[in-house]
Amino acid sequence: MACAMIPLDEQEVTEATGPLGKERTMPALHPDRKEERCFVPYKPPPEDSSPAQVEEYLEHGKFITEDLDWLLALRHDKFWCQVVFDESLQKCLDSYLCHAPRGLDPSSLPSSPAVADMQRCVHRAVFMTFLRMATHKESKESFITPTVFGEIIYNNFLFDIPKILDLCVLFGKGNSQLLHKMIENIFTQQPCYYGDLDEAVISVLQVLDTILAKCGLQCEGATAIEPLKLSSPGRPTAMTMSQQDLVDLVLYLCDTCTTIQAFLDIFPAACSTFHCHSFLNRLASFYEVAVPDIERAVRKRNFDDKSLQEDLWRRVCHTRRRMVEMAHLLLQHTCLQPILEGSENIQTFVEELLQHFTTFLPEKRFLLDYDEQFPIADDISLLQQAFPLLDETRTSYLLQGVEDAWDSIGRRRTQYRPQQTDSSAGLTGQGAEGGAGAGAWGGEMGIREPGEGGETPRGAEAMRDTLHKGDNGAACTISAGELESLLTHIRDLLPDLGEGFLLACLHQYNYSSELVINYILEDRLHPDLDKLDRAMPRPVKEELPPVLSTRSNVFDDDEFDVFNRDQVDMTRVWKGRRKGESVWDLLNDKQHIAEQKERYLTYETVVDEVIVTPSESGAVYNLDDYDDEYDDTYDINQVGANDLDGDSNLLNRRPFTVPQVLRQGGRPQIQEENVEEEEDEKDSAVKRDQFVQDPALLRERAEARRATMQHRKGYRPEPARERDVVGKPKGQGQSTETLLDRRKKEAHKSRGANHNRRAMSDRKRNKGMIPS
Repeated sequence: MACAMIPLDEQEVTEATGPLGKERTMPALHPDRKEERCFVPYKPPPEDSSPAQVEEYLEHGKFITEDLDWLLALRHDKFWCQVVFDESLQKCLDSYLCHAPRGLDPSSLPSSPAVADMQRCVHRAVFMTFLRMATHKESKESFITPTVFGEIIYNNFLFDIPKILDLCVLFGKGNSQLLHKMIENIFTQQPCYYGDLDEAVISVLQVLDTILAKCGLQCEGATAIEPLKLSSPGRPTAMTMSQQDLVDLVLYLCDTCTTIQAFLDIFPAACSTFHCHSFLNRLASFYEVAVPDIERAVRKRNFDDKSLQEDLWRRVCHTRRRMVEMAHLLLQHTCLQPILEGSENIQTFVEELLQHFTTFLPEKRFLLDYDEQFPIADDISLLQQAFPLLDETRTSYLLQGVEDAWDSIGRRRTQYRPQQTDSSAGLTGQGAEGGAGAGAWGGEMGIREPGEGGETPRGAEAMRDTLHKGDNGAACTISAGELESLLTHIRDLLPDLGEGFLLACLHQYNYSSELVINYILEDRLHPDLDKLDRAMPRPVKEELPPVLSTRSNVFDDDEFDVFNRDQVDMTRVWKGRRKGESVWDLLNDKQHIAEQKERYLTYETVVDEVIVTPSESGAVYNLDDYDDEYDDTYDINQVGANDLDGDSNLLNRRPFTVPQVLRQGGRPQIQEENVEEEEDEKDSAVKRDQFVQDPALLRERAEARRATMQHRKGYRPEPARERDVVGKPKGQGQSTETLLDRRKKEAHKSRGANHNRRAMSDRKRNKGMIPS
């Protein structure tokens, strides 16, 4: 048995071997110690739901899960003997990394719940196996020397750069922390992987050059294309290449960008390796040149299968997002993060970040998509906070360049709101790439042709509308039959969900059943949808009242209202001129005169006098009615009763006055007025005191009049208090009241003291206080 506290690579065990059971001492890691067990390779889920294929997949997946569970249950030494020396195990694990469905593959949507459960079981078992393979120390007794562990995994190809990339794209969602620890331990114990990563970056750049060559394009920094011979045909482009070549190119580019983005997101330390090869500048140039050409080909080429065109468009949009996120990760971990952490050479990192942004300005397509998802203004704001000595002229130039780029397409930037992600997916769900769904980026970025203005369609959902638009650009609305078909398709897979809930999901995701199924299975629905009851029934349509019962017209209920009358006099209805009728007949028709004659006959009999017997009532002859001959003008009003003037005053005439010509002397004689009138006037007049009144009394009356006037105007005077303009001693500060009093005194000092002496002197003289 193995000795305790000794690493596995130094342990030796004694076991009975051979037919005779002879004991033999051998290292703990030895090929003879592995168990004879055949691990079957993995096969992806069937695309159709035929019973035979589903049964075959379930049986195949059961074999894999049982074998991997058996492997995980082995002791530490037995596990590593099986991992290192069993080739069938490595083939099984490699087959899963190669053929496991990604998020955009049709097979990522299981055809039945049983297939989905089996896929999750296989997915979990494979991840747990790789997790144990990346751990060199399980306990104090079970561990491998770190250097030996690095040699084992490197020399036996248990891990390599392609496997690590596939692990990130398959298990990154929900398991990012575990995966980060795995990869960090692998690179720490075996630094040779950094050299392999360096070569892998060169291969990725060659992939981008190959795609450009396939499209007949070339960007700055790419390998020069050999000149064509005169006799050779022209270079193929995305519009002229075969349809299968275009499909392969889009799938290849999508898989490459998705994998690299997932790897950089899980293991940020690799960003420095990519940065050393100027990967960011090459990526921006590739995006600016290749992406519009590929988009145009996918959009404008004629596809027999429209679903294939929609799938390609969804992958192109997904690729665009991954490329933008790659650029953001490289900038964040190589430039922005050291600045925020306060590194020593902070000015070098600031200069490098600004240089990258300046390089983006000519690449307008890439610049706009990057700014739409990760606003450059926010990064510059962080720089200004972390590095106050930032050149404002340079930052203003960058921001103005971004604004000019948006103005060049005729629309403004819209904030990107990422879809909700389930960070607690763990090992129970299959985590594809970061988006893990058919619409991970399919609904965020749309087509922007050069020279086009206005808003552009956004994403794979918008592509569905774009493909079904007419020449005038009007979107095609979904019909009732298509809606029922979508509901039936979703309920076949998810029968426990209510139709009302599914209708809300379809409306949220632009009636894309694939997106709805994907988000429901991955539990990544929009927050508004999570609040709904999943068993919500379909809302009952309220039947609208009939139009005839709700109509309102001025001709309702007339003799020709056919909506309310069963029978109409058709003799009164004719079209055009009435037949058998002439103008003379119309003029000679005196029927209306005969109708009016009966009315006026009642006015012919006039009775001057009616004799009423005592036994008869006057009401029979309308005798109690109003008598028009009676004048009741003066019945109530007492004319002249309330007049103040007496008879004598009415009859009085103006007193006699001698004309001035007949008067004696040069001075006119003053006639005395009526003595009684003068006495009345004297009595009614206010007795004026010719002596100077008390000034205090005058001030009180003026104050009363002022208060009355202010009360009428709604003015509320401030509470009376003694003004204090002296305040505290100098240096101790003054209160608010003192400052206000000083200000009022300065403003109104002309009204008091000696500042208005002439006016006050005139006032006193007018009042008689000063003898003139």
